[in-house]
Amino acid sequence: MTLEGDLVIPQSAAGIVLFAHGSGSSRHSSRNRFVAQRLQKVGLATLLFDLLTLQEEEVDVLTRQHRFDIDLLTRRLAGATNWLCQQPQASQLAIGYFGASTGAAAALRAAAELPDKVSAVVSRGGRPDLAMTELPRVQAPTLLIVGGFDTQVIELN
Repeated sequence: MTLEGDLVIPQSAAGIVLFAHGSGSSRHSSRNRFVAQRLQKVGLATLLFDLLTLQEEEVDVLTRQHRFDIDLLTRRLAGATNWLCQQPQASQLAIGYFGASTGAAAALRAAAELPDKVSAVVSRGGRPDLAMTELPRVQAPTLLIVGGFDTQVIELN
């Protein structure tokens, strides 16, 4: 199985941010692309990739079956992290996760599983409630960002 992604490594990159989106988003999300471009401008590499295959995404649009499969999303993110660590141009870069929605739960779980590889986690409108059992094992500095009027997600954070 192959996951699709877009890897950009600026010259003299200081680190790399892996995007873990959720809830029907993809690497083509204008929001994620905007954030990735801003990070690239300040010298961070980015990996925007799809946690689901095209076939899984087609099923998920109808059933929402995969977007809440946090175990699957976590395995995919951890796999992408391990792959990245084997790439000569990225193997020495500090790794950060930028997770949104259910992707944030996967980011937190993967950070708990890979404490020696993950240096930071940012959750935007994320679902840390779906990673509660792993939260005590997350060693990376973590930032949870939620809109002030998003009361439902504020409660979940």
